[in-house]
Amino acid sequence: MGIIAWIIIGLLAGAIAKALMPGRDPGGILVTMGIGIVGGLLGGWLGKVIFGVDSIDGFFDLSTWIAAIVGSVIVLALYRLITGRGHRGHRAHA
Repeated sequence: MGIIAWIIIGLLAGAIAKALMPGRDPGGILVTMGIGIVGGLLGGWLGKVIFGVDSIDGFFDLSTWIAAIVGSVIVLALYRLITGRGHRGHRAHA
């Protein structure tokens, strides 16, 4: 797959990960895309290591999307753990 396909998958997988794990995260769309792209690569690597399958086959393959979404959720959780952001209530500044 080309870089454009990875950007599109990254954007969508990152958005789906944020929908599955709502919360306040800084960075906007660029961070979401980065999380999705890194998550897609992580998901593909985990699929190969754990299950011995080639989970990054093509843009329209279900395994590619599942790997990208699962990887994005993992990367988003790690991002929130590192930055201290997430579901916790933030106090509003008066």
